[in-house]
Amino acid sequence: MAQINYRDKQDLEDLFQMGGGYVLNFSDSSFRSFVYDAVREDISDEKYKTKGTSKANRLRSFCKLEPDPKVGSLIYELVMIAKDKPRTRDGLSGLSELPPKDLVDRCFMIASALKGESVIEDIDAIQAINTDKDFNSIARSIRESIGRNEPENALDRLHTYITKLIRVLCQQHDIVFSREESLNAIFGKYVKYIKTNKMIDSEMAEKILTYSISVIQSFNDIRNNRSFAHDNPVLNYDESILIFNNITNMVRFINKIESKIAKPEDSESPESSWEELPF
Repeated sequence: MAQINYRDKQDLEDLFQMGGGYVLNFSDSSFRSFVYDAVREDISDEKYKTKGTSKANRLRSFCKLEPDPKVGSLIYELVMIAKDKPRTRDGLSGLSELPPKDLVDRCFMIASALKGESVIEDIDAIQAINTDKDFNSIARSIRESIGRNEPENALDRLHTYITKLIRVLCQQHDIVFSREESLNAIFGKYVKYIKTNKMIDSEMAEKILTYSISVIQSFNDIRNNRSFAHDNPVLNYDESILIFNNITNMVRFINKIESKIAKPEDSESPESSWEELPF
């Protein structure tokens, strides 16, 4: 059974124009063929008529009965049709326009979430690395915003997250910094640390990380002037996705680096272990 919340249902019904029992401009036969081609199910089956026999009611029953991935696949195919189909504007005959892009984007994200996909490649890398309540809350809030396909609404929290992450890592490695230093300056110290400790094998990876210091510097401006941190015009959706993917990819790499850094107090030579055995 697919889990779709109330707001998402409203968006889907709006995009698919289901108010009058219809689904877009499908006839009964064309809708049946479309659904079968998309997910190999017969939408005319009796099990989909429990809410009524209209196309809209059969689609509602399908979404209630079928598993998330199958519902997501059908919704995706329907959004692909709906996004290019003009519809009447404000109930005025003769006036039509394409559906709003933000509505289409939200419905694509609903489909992706049901299918187990995400517009952000490494969103699972956004995790707190300690038990700090605020750190965990920020990470969870960011992932939830991406789950709602709202990357532009989470840019300020992503900046806060990366600030907390880098500061915590510097504290763990005894890298000295002050709270007055900018995020890019602190990150520069962290990059220098992992380079000095030879945690990077290739010159290219080293250059990418070094360049990331400038990316972080630019992120300061996005946070201050193009996010909800202040009363700003928020950055557009597509550039927000670009920024998110760049930052989350970097975080994923940092997590890999950290997993390779051996802490002396956590390791023990075979000889010392042997000597401590009680015989």
